[in-house]
Amino acid sequence: MTNIQKYSFSISPDIQDIIIGISLGDLNINRQGKNARLRFKQSLVHKGYIYHLFDLFSSYSNMKELKHNEYLDKRTNKVYTFIVFYTYSLPCFNYYYDLFNVNGVKRIPLNIGGLLTAKGLAYWAMDDGTKEGSGFIFCTDPFTLDEVELLVKVLKENFNLNCTIHNYRKAGPALGRGPGPALSNLYKFKLNE
Repeated sequence: MTNIQKYSFSISPDIQDIIIGISLGDLNINRQGKNARLRFKQSLVHKGYIYHLFDLFSSYSNMKELKHNEYLDKRTNKVYTFIVFYTYSLPCFNYYYDLFNVNGVKRIPLNIGGLLTAKGLAYWAMDDGTKEGSGFIFCTDPFTLDEVELLVKVLKENFNLNCTIHNYRKAGPALGRGPGPALSNLYKFKLNE
């Protein structure tokens, strides 16, 4: 791909909302040379969700189909299957790499409150959330306690969600009530787990 072709890619507001949301979850953004690429990875049980992401991001990738990989978890001696796909390394992804990475470490940008939309929240829930009892948990393992506290504040101020931090470094902020209308119907499959 030529540099002119690489610079022809852009990010729509809808795709930006989704990237912001899933950057809080399992999305991996890494830099290949001077440009960043996105790596999407989900377990086989969430294949419908990752196929949905593939449909949304296929124009940013040369992959014609998703890769299925297996690995042995030595702790449990179980074999797990996951599905993965990558985008091209593109200049339009550099903004997100710089936003969510400091010296190669995933972080929460201080302006996350101005970036996270209802659509982004719904995709974060689909990407790295789970129903627990009458509440909902967002997994925030890679983030510092200060970053998790910032997320709790943003969820309250932007979406009126009452969150608490449970098992810091194990689960992250957990919603103390149902996720409400802000998350739409996109992630109903998570509530049925």
